[in-house]
Amino acid sequence: MKQDSFTLPRKALLSLILLTVASGCGTLSNGRGWGQDATLSPGWERVGQAAWSAAVAPETWAPAAGALAARTGHADQNLSTWAVQHTPVFGSPQNASRMSDYMLGAAGAAWVATGLAAPSGNNGQEWMEAKTRGFGMEGAAGAVTLGAVEVLKNTAHRTRPDGSDNQSFPSGHSAGSAFFAAAALRNIDALSLSAGATTASRIGLDALTLATSWARVEANQHYPSDVLAGIAIGHFFGAFLTDAFLGLDNPRHALVLVEPSREGALAMIQFDY
Repeated sequence: MKQDSFTLPRKALLSLILLTVASGCGTLSNGRGWGQDATLSPGWERVGQAAWSAAVAPETWAPAAGALAARTGHADQNLSTWAVQHTPVFGSPQNASRMSDYMLGAAGAAWVATGLAAPSGNNGQEWMEAKTRGFGMEGAAGAVTLGAVEVLKNTAHRTRPDGSDNQSFPSGHSAGSAFFAAAALRNIDALSLSAGATTASRIGLDALTLATSWARVEANQHYPSDVLAGIAIGHFFGAFLTDAFLGLDNPRHALVLVEPSREGALAMIQFDY
């Protein structure tokens, strides 16, 4: 009997999640637990700062700019046609479609694992209450992201490259993967890992989002601008809602600096990573 080639990865992910449950004890540096301070009323100052930081983050504005650039001329259609004809990464549209589902699931598993691993207290009841609040908030943020994607799909009515329906813009897989990556990175910040481990996690999650998105193009389900817009939307909502409502300190603030000059003024955006 042929064994499913993805059985072992699924078992590995399950083992990782089980191990993180045991490691998610203790507290954050401020003495509180991950999820303990999740709230529906964070205050307008925190909401505004979170929205600004999410909007000017490179993971938001860069793919958004790329989506606009791809819509100029015939770049969108040409790149989509080339990707489907050559399928340089996944070998066929069918493989690409299947792999996009697996990679989206892997991004979701990373979000769950990092949330479980984040310290939420030593007492069993305290730990459970904090995890429930934290995952409840991030789950609600995911629902908001999905709702925004569905509204845009039903508004844009863009036909998919394969002509199957008019739900091409934006890509839900890309938005979902980017959302999971943004939320997972916020959870990772609570783990007090080394700078190298945090950077490696960031690169890995971003690579997973990009791979998921490219798979949707090779699968003939989306144009490049669809997946780029999905990445921008997913990251914005994931970063904004988590920073605003989870109650964690955000080390990734963006600061606008304005320096006067003879010609006028020079505006700079400083990111803390």
